[in-house]
Amino acid sequence: MRTGLAALLAGVAVACSAAAPTSLTPAPSAFSDQLVAKVSGDGTLARLTELQRIADANGGNRATGRPGYDASVDHVAEVLRAAGFDVTTPTFTFRDTQYRNVIAQTRTGDPGQVLLAGAHLDSVRDGPGINDNGTGVATLLEIATRMGGSPPIGRAVRFAFWGAEERDFEGSQGYVDSLSDADRRAIGLYLNLDMTASPNAGYFVQGDEPASRDLAARLTALGAAPDTMEFDGTSDYAAFVEAGIPSAGLLAGDEQVKTAEQAAKWGGHAGQVFDDCYHTACDTLDNVDRTALDRFGDVTAGTLASLAGSPS
Repeated sequence: MRTGLAALLAGVAVACSAAAPTSLTPAPSAFSDQLVAKVSGDGTLARLTELQRIADANGGNRATGRPGYDASVDHVAEVLRAAGFDVTTPTFTFRDTQYRNVIAQTRTGDPGQVLLAGAHLDSVRDGPGINDNGTGVATLLEIATRMGGSPPIGRAVRFAFWGAEERDFEGSQGYVDSLSDADRRAIGLYLNLDMTASPNAGYFVQGDEPASRDLAARLTALGAAPDTMEFDGTSDYAAFVEAGIPSAGLLAGDEQVKTAEQAAKWGGHAGQVFDDCYHTACDTLDNVDRTALDRFGDVTAGTLASLAGSPS
């Protein structure tokens, strides 16, 4: 997650909302219940362990332009192909060099009605980036592998893993720029996960879509009634919001300070930041709140599956 560009994109207005797809409303389904039951914090932690291993083997980080990022791309693409998804690694330009995102889509569901969930795959150069943003990546990988590439759904589900988020969101911006008008209209929702297991965990939902409200209701049911947070241009949702694509976000907090009211609601330590290892070398597996990791995985799985609907 980047915080330095808040002033640049704060309060972004959705200038082309008239061309945006209609917001989708989640509906309960047996598939949603089944997927939530399959997705686990332990499974997500196993995915995180692989990202830590990759960083350890490549100079301690997974930064775009470094070997750890390339190894992360190859690993994620391999996992998703093995799970039965159609996988591509489209390139984007970063400092005059071509780098790769990872895009995976179900083989079932209407490709003209797409649910897109994304997380940035890169870390900063100073550490392995396990909370920021291995947790978002691992959560989506756990959901994708439990869902499988050909689930019984009415709308296609697409998973995206972005490069260069820590370098001004070049990966997600390049992807949105590559979409035709029809491609943009086909995306009914973009859901962004960026840091979902901060050690002094908070629970935040972004967006005002029906999906955002469903995410909030699911967190509340798990005993973690969330706060809402404005889109402020500090993560990969920025390009989607600006393009008029309905968007939502989940996060557990970074360098902001937890208030007394938030500590009373969620536990943890008031007056301390959500993640004191943010953008540093100590952002390792030891820097993860497993309860938050499990909760965010369940609510993401439930909302995505509910939105995907049943085959007609």
